[in-house]
Amino acid sequence: MSLSSFPRGGAAVVVGASGGIGRAFSAALEASPAFDQVIALSRSGEAKLDLTDPASIERAAAGLAESGADIRLVIDATGFLHDEAFAPEKSWSEIDLAHMEKAFGINAFGPALLIRHMLPLLPKEGKSVFASLSAKVGSIGDNGIGGWYSYRASKAALNQFVKTASVELKRRNKAAVIAALHPGTVDTKLSQPFAKSGLNVREPETAAADLLMVIDALRPEQSGGFFDYRGEELPW
Repeated sequence: MSLSSFPRGGAAVVVGASGGIGRAFSAALEASPAFDQVIALSRSGEAKLDLTDPASIERAAAGLAESGADIRLVIDATGFLHDEAFAPEKSWSEIDLAHMEKAFGINAFGPALLIRHMLPLLPKEGKSVFASLSAKVGSIGDNGIGGWYSYRASKAALNQFVKTASVELKRRNKAAVIAALHPGTVDTKLSQPFAKSGLNVREPETAAADLLMVIDALRPEQSGGFFDYRGEELPW
């Protein structure tokens, strides 16, 4: 994948690189001629970054700044839907404060802190992109079946952070882009328990390749937008 819209020789950063789609992003970027360096950040990697630990986000960003890398692409490939304690709510009777705090911490507040610390690292000229993985269920306009309160609301909050940051980013570099991206249903730990029969479940490598094509095609006037893996704009 050429990713020809980016200036050659820069660096790409993948946050959440230990997850299924994060690993796929890292591998695809390593194989691309577009970037001289791919920096993988995760809770378990050498360069540790935990979205629930603001100090780790600040340290990671400081390390990137000190490295002098020409950071042209930052991909936030993180997300939380369920774990051993919490499952998506089927009814308002299941709304739980601890569940909401975890969902918002990983799906909204953590990415907002990434925005705070990573956007200043993007160059002031030429194309650069900050892309955060959102979800179609975070669309308020597309919500016709309800449920999944914490996940839906936290991804909607993420979309608002992205949209708001785009206004400020435009003042800094008119060629820079920030966007929220829906990868579809991907065969990872996040989605496996909810992959219904007949649903279009995609391999991480396919999802990453599709989203990289969307990222490559993004134009400055699309900054702040919400797009699916086909490049189609999704309703807020």
